[in-house]
Amino acid sequence: MAGSRRRPGSHRRPLAFTAAVVVLVGLVLVSLRLVPGSPLRPAAAAHPAAPAGSRSTTAPTDRSSRPQPKPTPSPSLEPLPFQAQDLDLDIKGWYAWSVLDKRTGEIIGSKNMNETSTTASMIKSWIVADYLRRAAEAGQTPSDAKLADATRIIRDSDNTRAEQFYNGVGRAASIKRLISMCKLTDSKVAGDGGWSRTNLSPRDTARLGLCIDDGRAAGPKWTKWLLNEMRLVRGAGDFGIRKAFPTAEQKTIAIKNGWIDRTREQEMHINCLAIGDTWTMGVMVRYPINMGYDYGMKNCQRITEGLLRPGT
Repeated sequence: MAGSRRRPGSHRRPLAFTAAVVVLVGLVLVSLRLVPGSPLRPAAAAHPAAPAGSRSTTAPTDRSSRPQPKPTPSPSLEPLPFQAQDLDLDIKGWYAWSVLDKRTGEIIGSKNMNETSTTASMIKSWIVADYLRRAAEAGQTPSDAKLADATRIIRDSDNTRAEQFYNGVGRAASIKRLISMCKLTDSKVAGDGGWSRTNLSPRDTARLGLCIDDGRAAGPKWTKWLLNEMRLVRGAGDFGIRKAFPTAEQKTIAIKNGWIDRTREQEMHINCLAIGDTWTMGVMVRYPINMGYDYGMKNCQRITEGLLRPGT
């Protein structure tokens, strides 16, 4: 019948509608796979890889059983030629000694190494050093004549020239500089007694040796010169500490000694300062005046010999 006939193409509409629904459902499902927390999201995507630099939750590897590198030990210092010990030398009167390790600053000595005695000529090493350093600080160069005088003071212990230098550096003011610059703890200024009555202890004598050796006393310009002069001490002043060493080694040891008869105290005061390669040393001896110089000079050497390590 004419009233029941479909228009051309009308039978395709349900199929097109169905296809559209299928496509829409598919898009929805795909979208749900991309939504965080969705049950349709793949497991790998739910836990993204940690960004670079973030803290790992992986258990650390146990390295306790692996051999660990050993630290390189610091080289040990050669022992000094001296060893601390109580001496029993049957020496009359009073004596004391001290040794300072130039590498570490460590000081060893007799129990009374802080007790003082008058220095006599030993203090001349400081007087010359003080003069040379102050001249350099003032931009002055000592004349050849002045240097010759300094040589006589150190090598030959010339008293007249030492007095002239002592006046030039301010007398007691120079000793105050010594105590301050060289960080002495036991010593004191002589007052009006002159350079010979400066009071030093064996411990401070060793510190004076370090002060000369490291350049504080004479300054960078003159330290080498002064040490060389002290190695060339000759005549009556060449005794004591370095005489305890082999002849060849004696030439390398700088010294300045002091010796005087104190009529007021009726005592002989004999003092020895020495500067070696790795050490400085002070020895002081005091005893009755009627025993003469030689007794103290030899005992300064005996004390040193008693402290030397076997084989030195």
